[in-house]
Amino acid sequence: MLTKFETKSNRVKGLSFHSQRPWILASLHSGVIQLWDYRMGTLIDRFDEHDGPVRGVHFHRTQPLFVSGGDDYKIKVWNYKMHRCLFTLLGHLDYIRTVQFHNEYPWIVSASDDQTIRIWNWQSRTCISVLTGHNHYVMCASFHPKEDLVVSASLDQTVRVWDIGALRKKTVSPADDILRLTQMNTDLFGGVDAVVKYVLEGHDRGVNWAAFHPSLPLIVSGADDRQVKLWRMNDTKAWEVDTLRGHMNNVSCVMFHAKQDIIVSNSEDKSIRVWDVTKRTGVQTFRREHDRFWILAAHPEMNLLAAGHDSGMIVFKLERERPAFSVSGDSIFYTKERFLRFYEFSTQKDIQLIPIRRPGSTTLNQGPRTLSYSPTENAVLICSDVDGGSYELYIIPKDSVGRSDTAQDAKRGAGGCALFVARNRFAVLDKSNNQVLVKNLKNEIVKKSSLPVATDAIFYAGTGNLLCRAEDRVVIFDLQQRTVLGDLQTPFVKYVVWSNDMESVALLSKHAIIIANKKLVHRCTLHETIRVKSGAWDDNGVFIYTTLNHIKYCLPNGDNGIIRTLDVPIYITKVSGNTIYCLDRDGKNRAIAIDATEYVFKLSLLRKKYDNVMSMIRNSQLCGQAMIAYLQQKGFPEVALHFVKDERTRFNLALESGNIQIAVASAKEIDEKDHWYRLGVEALRQGNASIVEYAYQRTKNFERLSFLYLITGNMDKLSKMLRIAELKNDVMGQFHNALYLGDIQERVKILESAGHLPLAYVTAAVHGLTETAERLEAELGDNAPALPAGKKRSLLMPPAPISCSGDWPLLRVMKGIFEGGLDNVGKGGPEEEEDEADGANWGEDLDIVDVDGQNHVEVIEDGEVEEGDEEEGGWDLEDLELPPELENSNAIANSRTSAFVAPSPGMPVSQIWIQKSSLAGEHAAAGNFDTAMRLLSRQLGIKNFAPLKPFFLELHSGSHTYLRAFSSAPVISLALEKGWTESASPNVRSPPALVYKFAQLDEKLRSAYKATTDGKFSEALRLFLNILHTIPLVVVESRREVDEVKELIVVAKEYVLGLRMEVRRKELRNNAVQQQELAAYFTHCNLQKVHLRLALLNAMSVCFKGGNFATAASFARRLLETDPPATQASKARQVLQACEKNMKDANQLNYDFRNPFVVCGATFVPVYRGQKDVACPYCTSRFVPAIEGQLCTVCDLAVVGADASGLLCSAAQMR
Repeated sequence: MLTKFETKSNRVKGLSFHSQRPWILASLHSGVIQLWDYRMGTLIDRFDEHDGPVRGVHFHRTQPLFVSGGDDYKIKVWNYKMHRCLFTLLGHLDYIRTVQFHNEYPWIVSASDDQTIRIWNWQSRTCISVLTGHNHYVMCASFHPKEDLVVSASLDQTVRVWDIGALRKKTVSPADDILRLTQMNTDLFGGVDAVVKYVLEGHDRGVNWAAFHPSLPLIVSGADDRQVKLWRMNDTKAWEVDTLRGHMNNVSCVMFHAKQDIIVSNSEDKSIRVWDVTKRTGVQTFRREHDRFWILAAHPEMNLLAAGHDSGMIVFKLERERPAFSVSGDSIFYTKERFLRFYEFSTQKDIQLIPIRRPGSTTLNQGPRTLSYSPTENAVLICSDVDGGSYELYIIPKDSVGRSDTAQDAKRGAGGCALFVARNRFAVLDKSNNQVLVKNLKNEIVKKSSLPVATDAIFYAGTGNLLCRAEDRVVIFDLQQRTVLGDLQTPFVKYVVWSNDMESVALLSKHAIIIANKKLVHRCTLHETIRVKSGAWDDNGVFIYTTLNHIKYCLPNGDNGIIRTLDVPIYITKVSGNTIYCLDRDGKNRAIAIDATEYVFKLSLLRKKYDNVMSMIRNSQLCGQAMIAYLQQKGFPEVALHFVKDERTRFNLALESGNIQIAVASAKEIDEKDHWYRLGVEALRQGNASIVEYAYQRTKNFERLSFLYLITGNMDKLSKMLRIAELKNDVMGQFHNALYLGDIQERVKILESAGHLPLAYVTAAVHGLTETAERLEAELGDNAPALPAGKKRSLLMPPAPISCSGDWPLLRVMKGIFEGGLDNVGKGGPEEEEDEADGANWGEDLDIVDVDGQNHVEVIEDGEVEEGDEEEGGWDLEDLELPPELENSNAIANSRTSAFVAPSPGMPVSQIWIQKSSLAGEHAAAGNFDTAMRLLSRQLGIKNFAPLKPFFLELHSGSHTYLRAFSSAPVISLALEKGWTESASPNVRSPPALVYKFAQLDEKLRSAYKATTDGKFSEALRLFLNILHTIPLVVVESRREVDEVKELIVVAKEYVLGLRMEVRRKELRNNAVQQQELAAYFTHCNLQKVHLRLALLNAMSVCFKGGNFATAASFARRLLETDPPATQASKARQVLQACEKNMKDANQLNYDFRNPFVVCGATFVPVYRGQKDVACPYCTSRFVPAIEGQLCTVCDLAVVGADASGLLCSAAQMR
C-alpha cells in the first residue's frame, strides 16, 4: 500500500474522486464536506450547510457539480465553482446513506433509512421514481456503469438488483408515457418504471454495501456477518459464487478494482483487505491502530483508491506503476507485464525479447522495481520485492526476439538491490550485514566489501563505484580501493540520474532534486511541492525532470522553469534535442516534442555565449513577462528591451539600462506626467540637461525648470521663466525667479504689488535703492520697520554654475555586445528616421512660452543655406592608378619611419587582488566595497553595513600610500602589498597589507575583559561590538588561526548578549521581577570564571532582596562551586544559611535553572532545549522564531535566519 495523501479530521463517512482534477470530496460525521487537492495536499474548500452527519457524497462526471445526502433527510446539489448549494431535494423521511449521479442521464440515486431508494432528476429537480421493497434501512444504492440496473444493500440481509429500463425509455421518449407519468404523480409508490430483478439472499446479518463489477456480470457485497460475498448474474437469475472470510468485524464497504482482478474491502476491524477474485483468497491486509474504516472510493480513471476512517482519510495506491527500465546508448530495456522488451530511440522499434518470471499474486507490489543492463555481456539484472527482496539474472540471446511464453531459468539470489558495476561483475546489497557482495555472471561471490555507512540501497556511480544511500546522506564508494570518494547530506533519495559524461548527477527525492558533480560536491537544490517522478540530462548539461503534472528544466546554477504541462505522469528515459522519450504508466514508449528555446537561451546567457543569445533573439519568439523579469533579475535589462513591445515596460527597462533615447521615445508614446518626471530624474543623473529640460517642459514643471536654469547658469531662460510666472499670476514663482536672477528691483516690485510693503521697504533700504525706500517709507508712515543696527549687509546673488556648456561631459565607452548587435533587431531596414532627440538642441525655444497661444515660426538665420534635394559633393578623392613599384616603395618607407607608441597600461594591483581573492577584507582594501559587501552578505548573511563603513574606509586608506610627483601632475596612488621585498618579482603580486590583524583583536579582548571586571559595562559592550565588527574583515594565515577567529566570535557574542541584558536590567528601575530574570539569564552566558562569579554574586543579591530565596540559594551554591575568593565565599554562605530557613520564592520567574536553555538575543527570554529557534548566521546568537528575517540585535550586522555559507577569513580555507 503506497500512501499518497492523508488527512486528519472528524470521522469520514463519504468519499468521491473528481474524474479530471486531482480532487477528492470527503463528507464528515460533523456535517462538513471537505474538498481536498490530494496532489498538493491542500484543503481547497469546505461546505457546511448540512445539519448533522453527511453520509454520502458524489462528483458529477462532467459538470461542476456534486451531490450530498445527510442525516437531516436532505439531498443537496452543489456547484463547486460557485462555492454554493444550488438546490435541495426533499422527500426522504429518514437518514440518507448514499447518493450517486448517473454516468449519462440527469439522475441521482439515493438510499435512505426510510427503507426506500429514490431516483431524482436533478435538472427538473423532481423525484422520478421510488423503489420500495426493502424492509429495513437501505445502506447503499448505486447505478450500474453501463446497464439500466441499480444495486442496493439493506439491513434486511438482502441485496436487490433493480431494472430501471422503463425509466430510461420514459426519459428518452417521454411523449409516449404521458399517461404513465400522470398516473405516477398521483400514486408515486405504484410506479412500474423500476422493478426488482433479483433478490440476493445469503448474508446472516444486515448488508452494508453492494457494488457492481465495472465490466463483468458480478456483484460483491459486505455485511455485518463479517463476510464478503461474490455473486454472479445473467439475464434470468443471480447466484452466490463464493464467500471471502477474514474480517473480524462488520464489513463496512467493498468494491471491485477497475484495473486488476481484485476486490478491496474495509471494515470496523480497522483493516483494509485485498482479495484475489480468481483465487478467492486474501492477498494483503493493511491495518490502522485505532481507527475503524467506513468507506472506500476508487478513482474513475487512475489507479487510486481512498478510504475513510474514524480520524480522517487516506488516498493510496495498491501497487507501484513505475516501469523498471535501463537506458543503454540509443536503446532502452524495460519490463512490461511478463516480458522484457527492447526499444530503439532512433528507429522507434519496439521488440519483445524474453519472458520473465511473473510472481504469483500472493502479495501485491512484487513486480520488477529496478533493472540493470550490461551491454558487453547482453545481460539483465531485474530486482523485485519477492521474498523480501531478490534479483534475477537473465542472459539475452543475441538473436532473441522472444515469442515463447516459457521463461528461461534465471539465476536468482536474495538482495534488495543488484546492479552491474563492471562488464561481467554485479554488486548485490546485503542489508543485514551492511556489505556488498560482488558476483560474476555465474552468480558466484567474487568479493565482499563492508560499506562505510548504514546503507539501505545502492546505485550505479561509474565502473567499480557505488553510490550508497543512507537515511540522510549519500556516499560514493570505490569497491576496488574501498574508499569513500564523495559524501553529501540529502533528503531521502529515491532515484539517481547520471549525465552522459558521468560528470554530473541528479539525486531525486520525493519533493527535491539535488544536483552535484561526480565527487558529490553540491551545486544546487530544487524544491517542488508536487512529487518529482523522473529525470534525464540533455546534451547541453541541463537536467530535464517531471513532476506529477509538469515537465520542467533545471540549469546548472539552479534556475528552473516549466517546459510544458502533463495530463498523466510520465517517466523520462532520454532527452535528445527537442524530443523527450519517456515511458508512461502502461509501459508504452512515447516521444514528446518540446520547445527548448527558453532554457537554451538562459543557458547561453549563463555560459556567456552571447553570439547564441543574439541569434536566438533575432530568430525566436521568446517573449513574455517571465523572460523579461528573468533578464532584469540577471542584470541584462538592455537585452530584455528587445523583447518588449509594451511601451510602459520598454520605458522601465530603458531607464534601468540607462538608454535615454529609447526612454524618451517611450515617454512620448505614453505621455504621462509620472513617466516624464522619472525620465527627468534619470536624465539629470546622467547629466543630460537638454532632456531634463524637455521632460520638465512637457510636464509644465516650472519650479524644477527654474532651478535647472539656475544650476546650469542659463540667465536668459530664467528671465523667460520670470515672464511666464507673471503671465500665470504666480507670485511665489515670480519671487523665486527674481531671487535666482539676483534682480533686486524686480523683487521689491513683486513684494509691493503683493501688498507686503514692510518687506518691500526693507529689501529696498538694505540694497541701497534709496528713492524706492523713501517712497515706501512715506506710504508706511509710522508702520515703517526699523532696520537692525550694527549688522553688515551682503548682496544675495545666485552662485556661478559649475558648467555652463549644457550637458555634462560623458566618457566614451564601447558599446556592449548586445547594444551593438541588437540595434537593428526588429527595424524595418537600415535607413531609419533619426530620433528627435539626436542632434536637436533641446529647448532652445521654450514650448511653454506660448502662454498666449501664439505659435513660433522657424527663421533661417543669415549665413545658413537651406539645402534642397541636391546631393552633397564631399571630398573629391579619387583612386589613383599608381605603378606597382611606387606602391612597394611607399610600403618600405612606412616600415622604416616608426612613430612612438605609448606602452599600454597594465592591470592595477587592486584589480589583481580582487581577481585572486574571495576574502571580503582584501576586496575592501582594494576599494571594491560593493563586491566586499556581496561577499559578506553571501558568507555571513550581513545586510546592515553602516557599522562596517569606517572599517572599510580604514582598510582602503591603510592599504595604499600616496606620492606627489610634481606640482602639475596628479597624486600617484600606490598599493601596499603584504611581505613585499626589493628582490620580489614585479610580475608576482602579493595580497594587500591590511591594517587589521588578529593580534590586535587579542589586545582589544583583554581591554574588554578589564572593562567588564571594572563594571564599565557600556565601555566593555563597545569594545566587544568593535571586535565583532572587525572580524569579518580580518585575514589570517593558517587553519588554526581560522578556528581561533571563530572561537573569538562566540566569546564576543556571549559577552555582548550578557552585557546588553545587564545594561537593560539597570534601566528597569520599577520592574523587580524582570530585573531578577535578566540577572539570572546573565549567569547562563559563557563568561570567564572571574566574570561568572561577579554575575552569580549580582544575581544572588538581586533575588535575595526580591524575596526569591530558593532562586538566590541556587545562585549561592553555583557561586561556591566556582571556588571563589574568601569574601565572595563567606557572603554566599551567609545568603545560603538565610535562604534555607525559608526556601520559597515570593515571585514566579520565567527561569528554570534545571532545564538547559539559551537566551533570545532580541526579547531576552529563555529558549529551552527542544523549543524551535533561529540563529544569526554570523555571530550564532539564538532567537525565538518570530525574530526571523529581522536584524540580529547582538552583532547588529546579519539578518536572523538568513542562508550563509560561513566565515571565510583565510586563503587556507579555499585550498
